[in-house]
Amino acid sequence: MDRALCIHGHFYQPPREDPWLGHILPEGSAAPSRHWNERISRESYTPMARARRMDGAGRISELLNCYEWMSFNVGPTLLSWMARSAPETYARILEADAASRKRLGHGNALAQVYHHVIMPLASPLDKELEVAWAVADFTARFGRAPEGMWLAETAVDTQTLETLAAAGIRFTILAPSQAEAVSDDGGRWQGVDAGSIDIRRPYKVALPSGKPMAVFFYHGPLSQAVAFERLLADGEQFFRRLSGAAGEGLLSLATDGETYGHHFKFGEMALAYVLDQARSGRDGLTLTNYAAFLEADPPKRFVRIREASAWSCAHGVERWRSDCGCTTGGHPGYNQKWRAPLRNALNLLKSRLDAHFFATGEPLFANPRQALVAYGEVMAGSLTPEAYAVAHFAPGITAAGKGTAWKLLSMQAWGLSSFASCAWFFDEISRLEPVNGLTFACRAMELARATGMADPEPEVTAVLAEARSNDPEMGTGRDIWDNLVRPRRETPKSLVSQALLQLTLERRLPAAGEAASAVWPGVTVSVRLDDPEDDARPGTARIRYSLETAVEELAIRYRPSPSADPFDGCVSLTPASGAEEGFCLRDVGLPVNKRQSLADAFARHAEETAFAAMLAQAATARKLVTELQEAQHTINLAPLWLPLWAGLVWHDVFDLPLAPKRAALLRLFLLEAGKDSPVKAALEARLAAEAARRVAEPDPDWQQLARLVQRAVDLELHPDWWAAQNALWERRPFAGGTATLAKALGFAV
Repeated sequence: MDRALCIHGHFYQPPREDPWLGHILPEGSAAPSRHWNERISRESYTPMARARRMDGAGRISELLNCYEWMSFNVGPTLLSWMARSAPETYARILEADAASRKRLGHGNALAQVYHHVIMPLASPLDKELEVAWAVADFTARFGRAPEGMWLAETAVDTQTLETLAAAGIRFTILAPSQAEAVSDDGGRWQGVDAGSIDIRRPYKVALPSGKPMAVFFYHGPLSQAVAFERLLADGEQFFRRLSGAAGEGLLSLATDGETYGHHFKFGEMALAYVLDQARSGRDGLTLTNYAAFLEADPPKRFVRIREASAWSCAHGVERWRSDCGCTTGGHPGYNQKWRAPLRNALNLLKSRLDAHFFATGEPLFANPRQALVAYGEVMAGSLTPEAYAVAHFAPGITAAGKGTAWKLLSMQAWGLSSFASCAWFFDEISRLEPVNGLTFACRAMELARATGMADPEPEVTAVLAEARSNDPEMGTGRDIWDNLVRPRRETPKSLVSQALLQLTLERRLPAAGEAASAVWPGVTVSVRLDDPEDDARPGTARIRYSLETAVEELAIRYRPSPSADPFDGCVSLTPASGAEEGFCLRDVGLPVNKRQSLADAFARHAEETAFAAMLAQAATARKLVTELQEAQHTINLAPLWLPLWAGLVWHDVFDLPLAPKRAALLRLFLLEAGKDSPVKAALEARLAAEAARRVAEPDPDWQQLARLVQRAVDLELHPDWWAAQNALWERRPFAGGTATLAKALGFAV
């Protein structure tokens, strides 16, 4: 296949969910977004699914699904979040793979090792689980078995490739620097390096097992230019560089997918331009993917890989276990001596968890290892817990035994989560990523203790004490565990406290005899309060984890805060078997991310309530606007009208127009007040969201929508019409009212 082109994007975010709540809590560094998944999705993953292609006049000619025309992998931990929180983008990714499979006979999507662990540093068991769970996740989502698999950081050794081959994986992608030697017959070897290996053909790896495995090598300099050298600043320049480098065989690039839009703003538009030029056949280029090229041009030469090597470390895989000098974070003078004790502590814990799983699981599972491997199908949703239990639990297992078995499986999943590569990637152990990894380890420990294992925490934290933070105030890894990790643990006390606080802040405390629930993906807390006349309202709380534990019920008494501070409230809890415990909410010691989550819940409710009240006031105010008089430049007592500005804009957009002179006076006020309004951005976001919602309705009022867009222009507002444009694109071809709105929204009509 001459002048073939394949651009690969590696899309990944580590597991971020709180391991008790199953919910991503606020991350301050991602503000104003709630967390990094949300922020990067809006900046990169979602724009990639609807990348704007512009015509010569600067108008939108197409919304291109880049995933349909490029090779990609999306990590399971990111896809699981997308399925819940970005379903439209998730659907576009699945559609893209199906469309590419129809066009090329092979889908664009590759699988990725499940938790993005550094495979050469993983145990044989963990290697097997990372691959098996990844295959189960991919198959459940894409409706086909994966042909290729992306390795975290392209970190590879022979045993990793054996694990891939055993799972039916046909190929992977590596950096050219990871090739050590090539051979025509597997016997006479010629040394190569990143500059001398021919990357235009796939290679065979001679595995000891004899199983087939192919490797593609991407173009290093061009991939580097995309990621770090501003090649995405100009789509035409990007295409010319690719065309100039293409020749007989396959030219492939591989970068982090976040490069397009997150690392480089509007990078997805440059990519869309290149993909459009290539799909049209310009300069004889042909877009393909790795699996299709492999079928057309099977590997004829052998390659010997550099054992335990990766694409982002010049020292093999030392970046993830030693102070090798490779780092990211921007703190000159910091060292990474903490990496080794962090790795050692987690390895120690995982070895203890593995031994406990197999010893305790022996009487609970028909075959403990097979059961653990198959657990990936439960996580993927392709196997129900009931069907899994029938297939893998030991005959005659008791209800208590089933509870223990589920806890053991979850213990192993959280133990593996702690090894996500980003915990070692940056320059400081107190960063979010290592703390998250340790939090997953903390949850795994808790489940281990709950299933009868001797407490591993003293042993593990003794090793963590050897890891010293670069920030003297943070101390050692054990201090970080005590101060940042352990406070994240959930207990009935902390869960009921958060539920009561959330219900109070959202004004959802139940009436007498009724119940209300605080719901997270991992746990639901239902509260029933029986006597509203009692200052310390009696009732019950029911805690239900989604999988791991039975229902727990507690008697409660709740005295809401008498002040504006919700943490002044007090609670007493009495478990089914145990003594009553009374406490005030401020003494629970919730960590900052869970307190921020409560603040976010309050802010959302307060904003909705305030906006509704202000709209009602503004509806009256609008009726009282008088006519514009000579030399008048704003409304009388304009400062008193300022709090109603957003509501007056809203009604001006969606209600019938005022008489000309009244409309003129109102417009003067709205323009002047909007210049420095602190709520302008929030109103623009609300208008954009409402426009998208209305465009997606079965029978929109096109005239009103066109008025909305025009009034925004008139009032010097700049809503981001991105979501409305996406919804309108689905209504092509444009005609009549849709054509009018399309033109107003910037489409070439």
